[in-house]
Amino acid sequence: MKSRTTIAALLIALSVSACASSKKLDTFDLTSPSPSLSASKKQGRQILIAAPSALKALDGENVVVRSGPNSISFLKGAQWADRLPNIVQSRFVQAFESTHRLGGVGRPGDGLAIDYQVISEIRTFDIDVAAGNTAVVEMAIKILNDKNGTVRSSRVFRSTSPVSGPGNDAYIAALDRAFDDATRNIVSWTLSVI
Repeated sequence: MKSRTTIAALLIALSVSACASSKKLDTFDLTSPSPSLSASKKQGRQILIAAPSALKALDGENVVVRSGPNSISFLKGAQWADRLPNIVQSRFVQAFESTHRLGGVGRPGDGLAIDYQVISEIRTFDIDVAAGNTAVVEMAIKILNDKNGTVRSSRVFRSTSPVSGPGNDAYIAALDRAFDDATRNIVSWTLSVI
């Protein structure tokens, strides 16, 4: 009986010390881009922003660091506030809404009568240390006519931004700048296509 109590106390002590020694990760988000478009009339079109697809390394909360053409790791002590595709989808919705040029912007399940779908694939979203600490964001975008299922147009967008300073905050700020630039271009192009 005494040995069971001793073992239980030892296990509790180990689990408490393990929790106390585990380092908390810094959690980051992306800002919502506000595309600056020239004033033009509002379109009645409604678009759906589908959840972006991504390879497993980018489909999570880890911040990817690329140290070579075939070598990746994750930024130590940092994580995204949600799965990266969820964050990108939310920021796309906000960016399109902020243009005030569409009749509606939504996600699957929002119940909109959709004219077009914006289908995206996150191809690159990382800090490339081999390229001199540069944030790289690359996304492939397709505009799908929801009425007949045909692809209206497709394009790949790539943006980079240098990391200016040490530490996780500087890495995330560079990724945020690259994402902002890519998103502004995606929104502008999409509105010109539809």
